[in-house]
Amino acid sequence: MSGERILVVDDDAAIRTVVREALRRAGYRVEVAASLAEQRAVMLRFSPQVLVTDVVLPDGNGLDHVPEVLRSNPGMPVIVLSAQNTLATAVRATEQGAFEYLPKPFDLAELTRTVADALAIASNTSHLPDETTTEELPLIGRSPAMQEVYRTIARVVANDLTVLVLGESGTGKELVARAIHDLGPRRKKPFVAINMAAIPRELIESDLFGHERGAFTGAAARAAGRFEQAQGGTLFLDEIGDMPFEAQTRLLRVLQEGEFTPVGSSRAIRTDVRIIAATHKDLPRLIADHAFREDLYYRLNVVPVRLPALRQRVEDIGELARHFLERAASDGLPRKLLDPHAIERLTSHPWPGNVRELENLMRRLAALTREESITVSAIDQQMDGTPAEAGPIASSGGMADAIELHLARYFSAFGRDLPPDGLFDRVLAEVERPLLKLTLAAVKGNQLKAAKLLGINRNTLRKKLTERGIDPGDVRRMG
Repeated sequence: MSGERILVVDDDAAIRTVVREALRRAGYRVEVAASLAEQRAVMLRFSPQVLVTDVVLPDGNGLDHVPEVLRSNPGMPVIVLSAQNTLATAVRATEQGAFEYLPKPFDLAELTRTVADALAIASNTSHLPDETTTEELPLIGRSPAMQEVYRTIARVVANDLTVLVLGESGTGKELVARAIHDLGPRRKKPFVAINMAAIPRELIESDLFGHERGAFTGAAARAAGRFEQAQGGTLFLDEIGDMPFEAQTRLLRVLQEGEFTPVGSSRAIRTDVRIIAATHKDLPRLIADHAFREDLYYRLNVVPVRLPALRQRVEDIGELARHFLERAASDGLPRKLLDPHAIERLTSHPWPGNVRELENLMRRLAALTREESITVSAIDQQMDGTPAEAGPIASSGGMADAIELHLARYFSAFGRDLPPDGLFDRVLAEVERPLLKLTLAAVKGNQLKAAKLLGINRNTLRKKLTERGIDPGDVRRMG
Protein backbone atom coordinates (compact mmCIF):
# COMPACT_ATOMS: atom_id res chain seq x y z
CA MET A 1 0.00 0.00 0.00
CA SER A 2 1.07 3.57 -0.64
CA GLY A 3 -0.93 5.12 2.20
CA GLU A 4 -4.03 6.14 0.24
CA ARG A 5 -6.34 8.43 2.20
CA ILE A 6 -9.72 7.13 3.40
CA LEU A 7 -12.39 9.09 5.29
CA VAL A 8 -14.89 7.10 7.39
CA VAL A 9 -18.10 8.87 8.50
CA ASP A 10 -20.38 7.19 11.07
CA ASP A 11 -22.13 8.43 14.20
CA ASP A 12 -21.36 5.17 16.02
CA ALA A 13 -17.99 5.53 17.76
CA ALA A 14 -17.47 1.75 17.92
CA ILE A 15 -17.96 1.37 14.16
CA ARG A 16 -15.62 4.29 13.46
CA THR A 17 -12.93 2.70 15.59
CA VAL A 18 -13.27 -0.80 14.17
CA VAL A 19 -13.30 0.36 10.55
CA ARG A 20 -10.43 2.78 11.08
CA GLU A 21 -8.20 0.12 12.63
CA ALA A 22 -9.08 -2.47 9.96
CA LEU A 23 -8.22 -0.05 7.15
CA ARG A 24 -5.06 1.13 8.89
CA ARG A 25 -3.89 -2.48 9.21
CA ALA A 26 -4.45 -2.76 5.47
CA GLY A 27 -2.00 0.10 4.97
CA TYR A 28 -4.31 3.08 4.47
CA ARG A 29 -4.24 6.50 6.07
CA VAL A 30 -7.62 6.91 7.76
CA GLU A 31 -9.49 9.85 9.26
CA VAL A 32 -12.95 9.62 10.86
CA ALA A 33 -15.94 11.92 11.32
CA ALA A 34 -19.20 11.60 13.28
CA SER A 35 -21.42 13.99 11.28
CA LEU A 36 -21.80 15.74 7.92
CA ALA A 37 -20.36 18.93 9.41
CA GLU A 38 -17.23 17.06 10.59
CA GLN A 39 -17.05 15.31 7.20
CA ARG A 40 -16.88 18.66 5.35
CA ALA A 41 -14.16 19.95 7.67
CA VAL A 42 -12.03 16.80 7.41
CA MET A 43 -12.37 16.70 3.61
CA LEU A 44 -10.99 20.23 3.32
CA ARG A 45 -7.79 19.45 5.25
CA PHE A 46 -7.39 15.72 4.47
CA SER A 47 -8.47 15.43 0.79
CA PRO A 48 -9.52 11.77 1.00
CA GLN A 49 -9.37 9.52 -2.07
CA VAL A 50 -12.32 7.37 -0.89
CA LEU A 51 -15.28 8.29 1.31
CA VAL A 52 -16.97 5.59 3.42
CA THR A 53 -20.20 6.99 4.86
CA ASP A 54 -23.18 5.89 6.90
CA VAL A 55 -26.68 6.97 5.78
CA VAL A 56 -28.28 8.14 9.03
CA LEU A 57 -26.15 10.88 10.59
CA PRO A 58 -27.01 13.38 13.37
CA ASP A 59 -27.22 16.37 11.04
CA GLY A 60 -28.57 14.83 7.84
CA ASN A 61 -28.68 11.93 5.44
CA GLY A 62 -25.33 10.71 4.15
CA LEU A 63 -26.94 9.32 1.02
CA ASP A 64 -28.51 12.67 0.14
CA HIS A 65 -25.09 14.26 0.56
CA VAL A 66 -23.35 11.99 -2.00
CA PRO A 67 -24.12 14.18 -5.08
CA GLU A 68 -22.66 17.22 -3.29
CA VAL A 69 -19.51 15.25 -2.49
CA LEU A 70 -19.17 14.14 -6.11
CA ARG A 71 -19.68 17.67 -7.46
CA SER A 72 -16.84 18.89 -5.25
CA ASN A 73 -14.68 15.80 -5.81
CA PRO A 74 -15.37 14.40 -9.31
CA GLY A 75 -14.38 10.76 -9.65
CA MET A 76 -13.95 10.12 -5.92
CA PRO A 77 -15.56 6.75 -5.01
CA VAL A 78 -18.18 6.86 -2.25
CA ILE A 79 -18.99 3.66 -0.35
CA VAL A 80 -22.33 3.75 1.46
CA LEU A 81 -23.01 1.77 4.67
CA SER A 82 -26.56 1.39 5.91
CA ALA A 83 -28.67 -0.54 8.39
CA GLN A 84 -31.70 0.26 6.21
CA ASN A 85 -31.19 -2.93 4.23
CA THR A 86 -33.82 -2.64 1.52
CA LEU A 87 -33.81 -2.72 -2.26
CA ALA A 88 -34.78 0.96 -2.21
CA THR A 89 -31.57 1.86 -0.32
CA ALA A 90 -29.38 -0.19 -2.65
CA VAL A 91 -30.91 1.31 -5.78
CA ARG A 92 -30.91 4.83 -4.39
CA ALA A 93 -27.22 4.53 -3.52
CA THR A 94 -26.56 3.72 -7.17
CA GLU A 95 -28.83 6.56 -8.33
CA GLN A 96 -26.90 9.03 -6.19
CA GLY A 97 -23.61 7.90 -7.75
CA ALA A 98 -22.22 5.74 -4.95
CA PHE A 99 -19.45 3.32 -5.94
CA GLU A 100 -20.83 0.55 -3.72
CA TYR A 101 -23.46 -0.12 -1.08
CA LEU A 102 -22.74 -2.41 1.88
CA PRO A 103 -25.52 -3.37 4.31
CA LYS A 104 -24.90 -3.42 8.05
CA PRO A 105 -23.69 -5.55 9.65
CA PHE A 106 -20.90 -5.74 7.08
CA ASP A 107 -17.82 -7.92 6.81
CA LEU A 108 -14.60 -5.99 7.47
CA ALA A 109 -12.69 -8.05 4.93
CA GLU A 110 -15.32 -7.25 2.30
CA LEU A 111 -15.15 -3.55 3.16
CA THR A 112 -11.36 -3.60 2.81
CA ARG A 113 -11.65 -5.32 -0.59
CA THR A 114 -14.26 -2.79 -1.68
CA VAL A 115 -11.99 0.11 -0.73
CA ALA A 116 -9.17 -1.48 -2.74
CA ASP A 117 -11.51 -1.88 -5.74
CA ALA A 118 -12.69 1.71 -5.39
CA LEU A 119 -9.14 2.99 -5.50
CA ALA A 120 -8.33 0.85 -8.54
CA ILE A 121 -11.41 1.71 -10.59
CA ALA A 122 -12.57 5.26 -11.38
CA SER A 123 -16.19 5.89 -10.44
CA ASN A 124 -18.31 5.76 -13.60
CA THR A 125 -21.68 4.86 -12.13
CA SER A 126 -24.63 5.86 -14.34
CA HIS A 127 -27.40 7.95 -12.80
CA LEU A 128 -31.06 7.22 -13.16
CA PRO A 129 -33.40 10.15 -13.84
CA ASP A 130 -34.43 12.15 -10.79
CA GLU A 131 -38.09 11.24 -11.08
CA THR A 132 -37.44 7.55 -10.38
CA THR A 133 -39.43 6.48 -7.32
CA THR A 134 -38.51 3.61 -5.07
CA GLU A 135 -41.13 3.72 -2.35
CA GLU A 136 -43.24 0.94 -3.88
CA LEU A 137 -40.88 -1.88 -4.75
CA PRO A 138 -41.90 -5.51 -5.10
CA LEU A 139 -39.00 -7.24 -3.34
CA ILE A 140 -39.00 -7.55 0.43
CA GLY A 141 -36.41 -8.82 2.89
CA ARG A 142 -33.31 -7.69 4.73
CA SER A 143 -31.45 -11.01 4.95
CA PRO A 144 -27.83 -11.23 3.71
CA ALA A 145 -28.99 -13.39 0.80
CA MET A 146 -31.44 -10.72 -0.36
CA GLN A 147 -28.86 -7.97 0.14
CA GLU A 148 -26.74 -9.61 -2.55
CA VAL A 149 -29.76 -9.68 -4.85
CA TYR A 150 -30.41 -5.98 -4.22
CA ARG A 151 -26.81 -5.06 -4.92
CA THR A 152 -26.80 -6.94 -8.20
CA ILE A 153 -30.06 -5.30 -9.28
CA ALA A 154 -28.67 -1.89 -8.36
CA ARG A 155 -25.66 -2.49 -10.62
CA VAL A 156 -27.69 -3.44 -13.69
CA VAL A 157 -30.77 -1.18 -13.63
CA ALA A 158 -29.09 1.65 -15.52
CA ASN A 159 -27.68 -0.43 -18.39
CA ASP A 160 -28.99 -2.91 -20.95
CA LEU A 161 -27.01 -5.98 -19.94
CA THR A 162 -28.92 -9.24 -20.37
CA VAL A 163 -29.92 -10.74 -17.01
CA LEU A 164 -30.62 -14.39 -16.16
CA VAL A 165 -32.69 -14.82 -12.99
CA LEU A 166 -32.19 -18.22 -11.36
CA GLY A 167 -34.16 -19.72 -8.52
CA GLU A 168 -36.69 -22.30 -7.44
CA SER A 169 -40.35 -21.96 -8.40
CA GLY A 170 -42.11 -19.42 -6.22
CA THR A 171 -39.05 -17.34 -5.28
CA GLY A 172 -40.17 -14.22 -7.18
CA LYS A 173 -38.20 -14.26 -10.43
CA GLU A 174 -40.69 -12.09 -12.29
CA LEU A 175 -40.59 -9.56 -9.44
CA VAL A 176 -36.84 -9.19 -10.03
CA ALA A 177 -37.43 -8.66 -13.75
CA ARG A 178 -40.08 -6.04 -13.06
CA ALA A 179 -37.86 -4.25 -10.55
CA ILE A 180 -35.01 -4.02 -13.08
CA HIS A 181 -37.42 -2.66 -15.70
CA ASP A 182 -39.29 -0.26 -13.41
CA LEU A 183 -36.10 1.26 -12.00
CA GLY A 184 -34.24 1.54 -15.31
CA PRO A 185 -34.29 4.01 -18.21
CA ARG A 186 -36.78 1.81 -20.13
CA ARG A 187 -39.43 2.00 -17.41
CA LYS A 188 -41.79 4.20 -19.49
CA LYS A 189 -41.76 1.60 -22.27
CA PRO A 190 -43.57 -1.78 -22.24
CA PHE A 191 -42.70 -4.67 -19.96
CA VAL A 192 -43.76 -7.83 -21.80
CA ALA A 193 -43.60 -11.28 -20.17
CA ILE A 194 -43.89 -14.63 -21.92
CA ASN A 195 -43.89 -18.01 -20.18
CA MET A 196 -42.15 -20.57 -22.38
CA ALA A 197 -43.70 -23.47 -20.49
CA ALA A 198 -47.23 -22.23 -21.22
CA ILE A 199 -47.03 -21.97 -25.04
CA PRO A 200 -47.58 -24.91 -27.37
CA ARG A 201 -44.27 -25.58 -29.14
CA GLU A 202 -45.82 -25.08 -32.60
CA LEU A 203 -46.91 -21.54 -31.65
CA ILE A 204 -43.74 -20.29 -29.95
CA GLU A 205 -42.16 -18.62 -32.99
CA SER A 206 -45.42 -16.89 -33.88
CA ASP A 207 -45.85 -15.76 -30.27
CA LEU A 208 -42.31 -14.38 -30.08
CA PHE A 209 -41.88 -12.88 -33.55
CA GLY A 210 -45.43 -12.41 -34.82
CA HIS A 211 -46.89 -13.55 -38.11
CA GLU A 212 -48.32 -12.22 -41.35
CA ARG A 213 -51.83 -12.85 -42.59
CA GLY A 214 -52.07 -16.28 -44.20
CA ALA A 215 -48.76 -17.46 -42.70
CA PHE A 216 -50.50 -20.61 -41.47
CA THR A 217 -53.98 -22.02 -41.09
CA GLY A 218 -56.01 -19.71 -38.89
CA ALA A 219 -53.75 -16.66 -39.41
CA ALA A 220 -56.58 -14.38 -40.57
CA ALA A 221 -54.69 -11.15 -39.83
CA ARG A 222 -51.22 -9.88 -39.10
CA ALA A 223 -50.24 -10.23 -35.44
CA ALA A 224 -47.36 -8.55 -33.60
CA GLY A 225 -45.14 -10.89 -31.57
CA ARG A 226 -43.74 -10.27 -28.11
CA PHE A 227 -40.50 -8.77 -29.46
CA GLU A 228 -42.48 -6.19 -31.39
CA GLN A 229 -44.83 -5.52 -28.47
CA ALA A 230 -41.85 -4.89 -26.16
CA GLN A 231 -40.08 -2.52 -28.57
CA GLY A 232 -38.11 0.02 -26.57
CA GLY A 233 -38.83 -1.78 -23.31
CA THR A 234 -38.11 -5.12 -21.64
CA LEU A 235 -38.93 -8.66 -22.76
CA PHE A 236 -39.06 -11.16 -19.91
CA LEU A 237 -38.55 -14.75 -21.08
CA ASP A 238 -39.84 -16.79 -18.15
CA GLU A 239 -39.05 -20.52 -17.83
CA ILE A 240 -36.48 -20.28 -20.61
CA GLY A 241 -35.37 -23.82 -19.77
CA ASP A 242 -38.68 -25.10 -21.20
CA MET A 243 -38.13 -23.50 -24.61
CA PRO A 244 -38.08 -26.08 -27.43
CA PHE A 245 -34.63 -26.66 -28.90
CA GLU A 246 -35.53 -25.54 -32.40
CA ALA A 247 -36.99 -22.26 -31.10
CA GLN A 248 -33.77 -21.67 -29.15
CA THR A 249 -31.87 -21.50 -32.43
CA ARG A 250 -34.17 -18.77 -33.74
CA LEU A 251 -33.95 -16.80 -30.49
CA LEU A 252 -30.15 -17.01 -30.54
CA ARG A 253 -30.10 -15.59 -34.06
CA VAL A 254 -32.27 -12.66 -32.99
CA LEU A 255 -30.03 -11.91 -30.01
CA GLN A 256 -26.94 -12.05 -32.21
CA GLU A 257 -28.25 -10.02 -35.14
CA GLY A 258 -30.62 -7.66 -33.35
CA GLU A 259 -33.48 -8.28 -35.77
CA PHE A 260 -36.27 -10.79 -36.37
CA THR A 261 -38.58 -11.82 -39.19
CA PRO A 262 -42.26 -12.52 -38.50
CA VAL A 263 -43.55 -15.92 -39.58
CA GLY A 264 -44.61 -15.76 -43.22
CA SER A 265 -42.71 -12.51 -43.91
CA SER A 266 -39.49 -11.71 -45.73
CA ARG A 267 -39.11 -8.32 -44.01
CA ALA A 268 -36.68 -8.15 -41.09
CA ILE A 269 -37.55 -5.87 -38.16
CA ARG A 270 -34.85 -4.30 -36.01
CA THR A 271 -35.40 -4.98 -32.33
CA ASP A 272 -34.63 -2.70 -29.40
CA VAL A 273 -35.50 -4.60 -26.24
CA ARG A 274 -33.76 -5.50 -23.04
CA ILE A 275 -33.79 -9.24 -22.43
CA ILE A 276 -34.32 -10.72 -18.97
CA ALA A 277 -34.69 -14.50 -18.79
CA ALA A 278 -35.54 -16.76 -15.86
CA THR A 279 -35.62 -20.44 -15.04
CA HIS A 280 -35.87 -22.83 -12.11
CA LYS A 281 -34.01 -25.50 -14.09
CA ASP A 282 -30.32 -26.43 -14.09
CA LEU A 283 -29.33 -25.07 -17.52
CA PRO A 284 -25.79 -26.55 -17.50
CA ARG A 285 -27.41 -29.94 -16.89
CA LEU A 286 -29.79 -29.36 -19.81
CA ILE A 287 -26.80 -28.41 -21.97
CA ALA A 288 -25.06 -31.67 -21.05
CA ASP A 289 -28.28 -33.53 -21.98
CA HIS A 290 -28.40 -31.68 -25.35
CA ALA A 291 -31.71 -30.07 -24.38
CA PHE A 292 -30.43 -26.47 -24.23
CA ARG A 293 -28.04 -24.61 -26.50
CA GLU A 294 -24.75 -23.74 -24.85
CA ASP A 295 -24.25 -20.63 -27.02
CA LEU A 296 -27.71 -19.35 -26.07
CA TYR A 297 -26.91 -19.95 -22.39
CA TYR A 298 -23.86 -17.70 -22.61
CA ARG A 299 -25.88 -15.05 -24.46
CA LEU A 300 -28.44 -15.01 -21.66
CA ASN A 301 -26.16 -15.50 -18.65
CA VAL A 302 -24.39 -12.14 -18.89
CA VAL A 303 -25.44 -11.09 -15.38
CA PRO A 304 -26.87 -13.91 -13.23
CA VAL A 305 -29.18 -13.04 -10.34
CA ARG A 306 -29.59 -16.00 -7.97
CA LEU A 307 -32.72 -15.79 -5.86
CA PRO A 308 -32.48 -17.64 -2.54
CA ALA A 309 -35.12 -20.14 -1.53
CA LEU A 310 -37.29 -19.00 1.38
CA ARG A 311 -35.68 -21.60 3.66
CA GLN A 312 -32.36 -19.80 2.99
CA ARG A 313 -33.73 -16.46 4.21
CA VAL A 314 -35.87 -17.41 7.21
CA GLU A 315 -35.14 -14.05 8.86
CA ASP A 316 -37.34 -12.45 6.17
CA ILE A 317 -40.39 -14.64 6.81
CA GLY A 318 -41.98 -12.42 9.46
CA GLU A 319 -41.67 -9.29 7.33
CA LEU A 320 -43.00 -11.11 4.27
CA ALA A 321 -45.93 -12.61 6.17
CA ARG A 322 -46.99 -9.21 7.53
CA HIS A 323 -46.66 -7.70 4.06
CA PHE A 324 -48.91 -10.37 2.54
CA LEU A 325 -51.51 -9.84 5.26
CA GLU A 326 -51.49 -6.11 4.49
CA ARG A 327 -51.86 -6.86 0.79
CA ALA A 328 -54.75 -9.23 1.53
CA ALA A 329 -56.44 -6.48 3.55
CA SER A 330 -56.03 -4.01 0.68
CA ASP A 331 -57.75 -6.60 -1.54
CA GLY A 332 -60.78 -6.58 0.73
CA LEU A 333 -60.00 -9.52 3.04
CA PRO A 334 -60.23 -9.03 6.83
CA ARG A 335 -57.24 -7.33 8.42
CA LYS A 336 -55.25 -9.72 10.63
CA LEU A 337 -52.27 -9.56 12.98
CA LEU A 338 -49.63 -12.23 13.59
CA ASP A 339 -49.09 -13.60 17.08
CA PRO A 340 -45.31 -13.57 17.92
CA HIS A 341 -45.37 -17.34 18.40
CA ALA A 342 -46.99 -17.68 14.99
CA ILE A 343 -43.91 -16.19 13.35
CA GLU A 344 -41.77 -18.80 15.11
CA ARG A 345 -44.04 -21.49 13.67
CA LEU A 346 -43.72 -19.99 10.18
CA THR A 347 -39.92 -19.96 10.33
CA SER A 348 -39.85 -23.66 11.21
CA HIS A 349 -41.74 -24.67 8.06
CA PRO A 350 -39.59 -25.93 5.10
CA TRP A 351 -41.53 -23.86 2.49
CA PRO A 352 -41.12 -26.08 -0.57
CA GLY A 353 -43.33 -23.60 -2.44
CA ASN A 354 -41.16 -20.65 -1.34
CA VAL A 355 -42.58 -17.10 -1.18
CA ARG A 356 -45.61 -18.03 -3.29
CA GLU A 357 -46.56 -20.73 -0.79
CA LEU A 358 -46.21 -18.24 2.09
CA GLU A 359 -48.39 -15.69 0.30
CA ASN A 360 -51.07 -18.30 -0.41
CA LEU A 361 -51.07 -19.32 3.26
CA MET A 362 -51.39 -15.71 4.47
CA ARG A 363 -54.32 -15.04 2.14
CA ARG A 364 -56.01 -18.22 3.31
CA LEU A 365 -55.47 -17.27 6.96
CA ALA A 366 -56.81 -13.77 6.35
CA ALA A 367 -59.94 -15.20 4.75
CA LEU A 368 -60.63 -18.11 7.11
CA THR A 369 -59.34 -17.09 10.57
CA ARG A 370 -62.16 -15.75 12.74
CA GLU A 371 -59.99 -14.08 15.37
CA GLU A 372 -58.13 -10.85 14.72
CA SER A 373 -54.81 -12.42 15.74
CA ILE A 374 -53.42 -15.39 13.84
CA THR A 375 -52.15 -18.05 16.25
CA VAL A 376 -49.96 -21.13 15.92
CA SER A 377 -53.01 -23.38 15.97
CA ALA A 378 -54.61 -21.42 13.11
CA ILE A 379 -51.44 -21.80 11.06
CA ASP A 380 -51.22 -25.52 11.79
CA GLN A 381 -54.85 -26.00 10.82
CA GLN A 382 -54.34 -24.30 7.44
CA MET A 383 -50.95 -25.91 6.78
CA ASP A 384 -52.53 -29.32 7.21
CA GLY A 385 -54.42 -28.64 4.01
CA THR A 386 -51.53 -27.34 1.90
CA PRO A 387 -50.08 -29.44 -0.92
CA ALA A 388 -46.75 -29.56 0.91
CA GLU A 389 -48.29 -31.27 3.92
CA ALA A 390 -51.03 -33.35 2.33
CA GLY A 391 -50.89 -37.05 1.55
CA PRO A 392 -50.79 -38.45 -2.00
CA ILE A 393 -54.49 -37.70 -2.58
CA ALA A 394 -56.07 -35.90 0.33
CA SER A 395 -59.50 -35.54 -1.22
CA SER A 396 -62.09 -38.25 -0.81
CA GLY A 397 -63.26 -37.45 -4.34
CA GLY A 398 -60.00 -38.66 -5.89
CA MET A 399 -57.61 -36.95 -8.28
CA ALA A 400 -60.16 -34.61 -9.89
CA ASP A 401 -61.08 -33.07 -6.51
CA ALA A 402 -57.41 -32.81 -5.53
CA ILE A 403 -56.63 -30.92 -8.75
CA GLU A 404 -59.68 -28.70 -8.23
CA LEU A 405 -58.45 -27.85 -4.72
CA HIS A 406 -54.97 -27.05 -6.05
CA LEU A 407 -56.36 -24.79 -8.79
CA ALA A 408 -58.65 -22.99 -6.34
CA ARG A 409 -55.62 -22.09 -4.22
CA TYR A 410 -53.72 -21.09 -7.36
CA PHE A 411 -56.46 -18.65 -8.39
CA SER A 412 -56.74 -17.26 -4.85
CA ALA A 413 -53.07 -16.26 -4.95
CA PHE A 414 -53.83 -13.63 -7.61
CA GLY A 415 -56.51 -11.86 -5.57
CA ARG A 416 -58.65 -9.71 -7.84
CA ASP A 417 -56.39 -10.29 -10.85
CA LEU A 418 -56.44 -13.32 -13.10
CA PRO A 419 -53.41 -15.59 -13.56
CA PRO A 420 -51.34 -15.15 -16.75
CA ASP A 421 -52.68 -16.53 -20.02
CA GLY A 422 -51.83 -20.06 -21.10
CA LEU A 423 -53.27 -21.75 -18.01
CA PHE A 424 -54.48 -24.86 -19.87
CA ASP A 425 -51.04 -25.79 -21.21
CA ARG A 426 -49.36 -24.81 -17.93
CA VAL A 427 -51.60 -27.17 -15.94
CA LEU A 428 -51.06 -29.97 -18.45
CA ALA A 429 -47.31 -29.49 -18.15
CA GLU A 430 -47.49 -29.65 -14.33
CA VAL A 431 -49.47 -32.89 -14.46
CA GLU A 432 -47.45 -34.45 -17.27
CA ARG A 433 -44.03 -34.13 -15.63
CA PRO A 434 -44.79 -36.05 -12.38
CA LEU A 435 -46.86 -38.57 -14.38
CA LEU A 436 -43.87 -39.34 -16.62
CA LYS A 437 -41.42 -39.50 -13.72
CA LEU A 438 -43.55 -41.76 -11.53
CA THR A 439 -44.39 -44.07 -14.43
CA LEU A 440 -40.72 -44.46 -15.35
CA ALA A 441 -39.84 -45.08 -11.72
CA ALA A 442 -42.53 -47.75 -11.47
CA VAL A 443 -40.98 -49.70 -14.40
CA LYS A 444 -37.36 -49.09 -13.27
CA GLY A 445 -36.66 -46.73 -16.17
CA ASN A 446 -37.76 -49.13 -18.93
CA GLN A 447 -39.07 -46.74 -21.59
CA LEU A 448 -40.79 -49.45 -23.63
CA LYS A 449 -42.82 -50.58 -20.59
CA ALA A 450 -43.49 -46.97 -19.59
CA ALA A 451 -44.81 -46.11 -23.06
CA LYS A 452 -47.09 -49.15 -22.99
CA LEU A 453 -48.35 -48.29 -19.51
CA LEU A 454 -49.07 -44.70 -20.59
CA GLY A 455 -50.70 -45.78 -23.84
CA ILE A 456 -48.34 -43.84 -26.11
CA ASN A 457 -45.61 -44.95 -28.48
CA ARG A 458 -41.96 -44.93 -27.46
CA ASN A 459 -40.99 -42.01 -29.75
CA THR A 460 -43.72 -39.86 -28.21
CA LEU A 461 -42.46 -40.76 -24.75
CA ARG A 462 -38.89 -39.78 -25.64
CA LYS A 463 -40.10 -36.48 -27.07
CA LYS A 464 -42.08 -35.68 -23.93
CA LEU A 465 -39.15 -36.58 -21.68
CA THR A 466 -36.97 -34.11 -23.60
CA GLU A 467 -39.64 -31.39 -23.49
CA ARG A 468 -40.04 -31.76 -19.73
CA GLY A 469 -36.30 -32.00 -19.03
CA ILE A 470 -36.52 -35.49 -17.52
CA ASP A 471 -33.41 -37.67 -17.53
CA PRO A 472 -34.49 -41.36 -17.68
CA GLY A 473 -31.20 -42.33 -16.01
CA ASP A 474 -32.02 -40.20 -12.97
CA VAL A 475 -35.50 -41.69 -12.76
CA ARG A 476 -34.05 -45.19 -12.91
CA ARG A 477 -31.76 -44.38 -9.99
CA MET A 478 -34.67 -42.92 -8.02
CA GLY A 479 -36.73 -46.03 -8.68
